[in-house]
Amino acid sequence: MFYSMWFEAFSVSTGIVALAEIGDKTQLLALLLAARFKKPWPIVGGIFAATVVNHALAGAVGAWLLTLIGPTGLRWGLGLSFLAMACWMLIPDKLDEEDTRLRDGAGVFLATLIAFFLAEMGDKTQIATVMLAAKYPLLWPVVLGTTLGMMLANAPVVWFGERAARFLPTRLVHGIAALLFAALGVLALLGIGMP
Repeated sequence: MFYSMWFEAFSVSTGIVALAEIGDKTQLLALLLAARFKKPWPIVGGIFAATVVNHALAGAVGAWLLTLIGPTGLRWGLGLSFLAMACWMLIPDKLDEEDTRLRDGAGVFLATLIAFFLAEMGDKTQIATVMLAAKYPLLWPVVLGTTLGMMLANAPVVWFGERAARFLPTRLVHGIAALLFAALGVLALLGIGMP
């Protein structure tokens, strides 16, 4: 039972975030960092470190919400949040000027870590991590899954550049992610799969 719940939290978190990240502003930032620095290892390392910290914080907020809100409030809150996320997935992302400012004196790893951490604040995938951590009572499979999803979407962009970013049709991928978020929303509103 524990392992199946762990695997479900991990695999759903991985899949949803990997799909949600395609064409996201942080993926565009990964492409910009790769073009600017041309040093994939420290960029991927910075993305990984920023994502682990950011998503661990987001997961902690989600776990806290799980203890704060009663089962009925949680069910409605998650259901409506997942439906809102489904709508948000259909809106294309763009990089803000603030997201692209990098500290000139920082090394590639530190510049990537700071830029990626800040760009991820309030981003779709961070909010999805909060919601997934509130849905699943196991925090670490969610954080590990969302981190893996981010890496699956961003590492190829760093390594292979723009060709990797264009490999998948962004609108189709966002449509699939929106359907998954909508399905999670409906299931949550019906109380199916809730803790």
